[in-house]
Amino acid sequence: MKADLVLNAKGLACPMPIVKTKKAIHTLEPGQVLEVQATDQGAKNDLTAWCKSTGNELVDFTNQGDVLVFWIKKS
Repeated sequence: MKADLVLNAKGLACPMPIVKTKKAIHTLEPGQVLEVQATDQGAKNDLTAWCKSTGNELVDFTNQGDVLVFWIKKS
């Protein structure tokens, strides 16, 4: 999937992946996609819940070895 912006949150522990995601998503226009790369296993539940509570769409998720990759479309 093509992302408009890639956020490297690898090596960051909770809640930093969410904090960085929130800052990054504000730089995008509605409909654009943010790719978030994280190594904190809690990020899967955290980002899923964050998307639900903010109205942004978790378009896709994949686990690439130790790296969790999320594609989030800004609402």
